[in-house]
Amino acid sequence: MLQPQPFTRFQPAYVSVLRQVLTGHRYQTFGRGKDALEIINCGFSLADPVDRVPYLAARGMNLPFNFAEALWYLTGRDDLDMIAYYAPSLRNLSPDGATLTGTAYGPRLFRPNGPDGRSQYERVLRLLREESDSKRAAMIIMQPDELADPANPDVACTLSLQFMLREGQLHMTAYMRGNDALIGLLGDTFSFTLIQEFAARELRVAVGQYAHYVGSMHINKLDIPKVTAIIDEVGMSGPRTSFPPDVMPRTTWEELLEVCDWEQRLRLDQDRLTPERLHEIPLDPYWRRVLALFEVYRQIKHSPDTPVSRDSLAELHPGHRWLVAVRWPSYVPATAEAVGA
Repeated sequence: MLQPQPFTRFQPAYVSVLRQVLTGHRYQTFGRGKDALEIINCGFSLADPVDRVPYLAARGMNLPFNFAEALWYLTGRDDLDMIAYYAPSLRNLSPDGATLTGTAYGPRLFRPNGPDGRSQYERVLRLLREESDSKRAAMIIMQPDELADPANPDVACTLSLQFMLREGQLHMTAYMRGNDALIGLLGDTFSFTLIQEFAARELRVAVGQYAHYVGSMHINKLDIPKVTAIIDEVGMSGPRTSFPPDVMPRTTWEELLEVCDWEQRLRLDQDRLTPERLHEIPLDPYWRRVLALFEVYRQIKHSPDTPVSRDSLAELHPGHRWLVAVRWPSYVPATAEAVGA
């Protein structure tokens, strides 16, 4: 079989990759303080990339971060403060304490960067509108000069993203030099497939296949206990929990900026969203549910001694509510107890 291993949705692909690296690794690597188990030349495909969320209690997915990272990319940002609010460990990668370079794919994909005044994303969508069968709709991420400084802690893991429009479906392929199978694989797949879904809505076509190719797929040895717990969780009785995916509507850039404006207000604790105010925002329910997730995270971050409001939890997508309870059980004790967190 010459094509990558096919899966319908991300969760079984994720667990399969973790199992393969843990039990079938060929190499052990040493360097940069992260000894790892490794397989090389790994690939899989997803028939339904919209079903991108793994419901695994042992993983404890930080879903607010995943949505924030995708928005950080889409709006071409590289500022540290925004993304470090959701993932403080990223501060260790910043050379100046203010920005990120290799990790920040947004400026490379979504900022104008040439004499035509367009971004790479705008160019490939224009190309697909004019030449639907094009094989050139690729966006380059990793840059040669990132390796000029051997001590650079923030080198892009992704080489390129490619769109292909075939028979009314927008397919995407990600090519990566390396992936941390526990953390990076989940975050990258989430962001890239969300970008794919956003682009498909812009082009008014269906979301097609997503393929993910990695030169070095690895698990850091310090993460082996967590990886083992994830595999055991699935292995004992199969997946215990699943929810239907939330499907993105066609979204304009103006609507996306409205989402980002609210994200900033909530992140800075300058505002709050009661259910009544949430329903007044002129956005599709899909994006209001994303804002409800940011509001729940605001309460966790800015009111650490108080449980999350039940009214706010009720506004979440059911699967997102489950993930919040698993990740932060002390803030939603009743829900966490119900899901066995």
